[in-house]
Amino acid sequence: MTSQQPVSSTPPPALRRTLRARHLTMIAIGGSIGTGLFVASGATIAQAGPGGALAAYVLIGAMVYFLMTSLGELAAYMPVSGSFATYGALYVDEGFGFALGWNYWYNWAVTIAVELAAAQLVMQYWFPDTPGLLWSALFLTVMFLLNAISVRGFGEAEYWCALVKVVTVIAFIVIGVLMIFGILRGDTGGVPAGLVNLTAGDAPFVGGLPAMIGVAMIAGFSFQGTELIGVAAGESADPARNIPRAVRQVFWRILLFYVLAILIIGILIPYTDPSLLKNDVETVGVSPFTLVFRHAGLAFAAGVMNAVILTAVLSAGNSGMYASTRMLYNLATEGRAPRVFAGLTRNGVPLMALLATTAVGALCFLTSLFESKSVYLWLLNLSGMTGFIAWLGIAISHYRFRRGFVAQGLDLSRLPYRSPFFPYGPIFAFVLCLIVTLGQNYQAFMDGRIDWVAVTATYIGIPIFLLIWLGYRIVRKTRFVRYADMTFPPLPPARGAAEGSALPATAAAE
Repeated sequence: MTSQQPVSSTPPPALRRTLRARHLTMIAIGGSIGTGLFVASGATIAQAGPGGALAAYVLIGAMVYFLMTSLGELAAYMPVSGSFATYGALYVDEGFGFALGWNYWYNWAVTIAVELAAAQLVMQYWFPDTPGLLWSALFLTVMFLLNAISVRGFGEAEYWCALVKVVTVIAFIVIGVLMIFGILRGDTGGVPAGLVNLTAGDAPFVGGLPAMIGVAMIAGFSFQGTELIGVAAGESADPARNIPRAVRQVFWRILLFYVLAILIIGILIPYTDPSLLKNDVETVGVSPFTLVFRHAGLAFAAGVMNAVILTAVLSAGNSGMYASTRMLYNLATEGRAPRVFAGLTRNGVPLMALLATTAVGALCFLTSLFESKSVYLWLLNLSGMTGFIAWLGIAISHYRFRRGFVAQGLDLSRLPYRSPFFPYGPIFAFVLCLIVTLGQNYQAFMDGRIDWVAVTATYIGIPIFLLIWLGYRIVRKTRFVRYADMTFPPLPPARGAAEGSALPATAAAE
């Protein structure tokens, strides 16, 4: 008689839906407030002047808002950890989604290196003689451990880190306003700063429209991270309710922080200040936030601000590690990456995907072999380009999703969240993304000779994306998905309808 094997009642490991609305909101805010605002914002003012920098941030901010509404519609309806890589495969082309997923993984994996390189610059404030390699190793280890515990642990850590950053920016804005009106005495002895720096030299606009396009990439890098709520939707407790709430809240807060912060920096620090971060010099100055506190005569506060900047840098890198890990995990579960990356721990953490992402983040160690500030700027441009490609993918996926949804006769009112700007929102975002992506480093083609080093550093993300996409199409023989062939998960019952009311056949097909 054959004995029957006992059946295990333990469910297989799975991603945990433990992220709450407050986590999603703060993850989106905290993921985008990092080196882009605290460190690289000086470069935008130095290159385009205070007016040009402000205009670039406003323009990119508007574009990001349209993208957020597009992503919110998709993520609330279909909350998956792969986010727009899955949407691109379902509603554009399977190869497009494949390339988009790998591109986004690579984007955030490189961003980890960017944030760690920036952390080295920040640590030089206190320890100028300590090798940056040691700081990179320490901070990379901390990020890994935070992500290896559990998604709830990551969410709580990001919530409190983001809260610190938000409070700091608000305090900076308050102190900056007090300095502008002479209420807080500083270098000027209490004399109001006025608008002198906004009109000095070629200010407020330096270099005209070409310079604005050039700094738009840095502004875009500053806003990268808002799309993290789409990735985190796969681990949200109630995505249909929490995703729309995060979309409505996060943009206005970030735009408010960025616009006011850039305006205050432009008023208090002349764009010719040699301490501002520039692309055409070998030295990278300290954060413009720290410079403002120094001008206020608050030496102790400047040190505290530097510590906050370090927290922001590590928090943004931590968010990047989370996003890239979840994207690689989703690619593996869908058969678009090696299956080994689909493994989960008991706490629902994709450990192998996390290890692979951490290895790429170790690229920051290159900064110990070269001049760290030059490598930081090179990585900044590289990551910014791949981030814009991800945004282009969101705009295209949402446009085709909505067209296919309507073409199959599905009821738009039953979507958990609907973007109010379709079709103009995704079209505007796509066009602006394309302009900035192609024109942001026009200087490399000037003066009759091409600077191939600058071209490679800036545009390498485009051929990589196209080669992955076209290679997948050739090998798998994929084609663009027709509207009539698109598949849509079942919709929730219509508002006011009976709980058992039937869905259209096309919606229930999958």
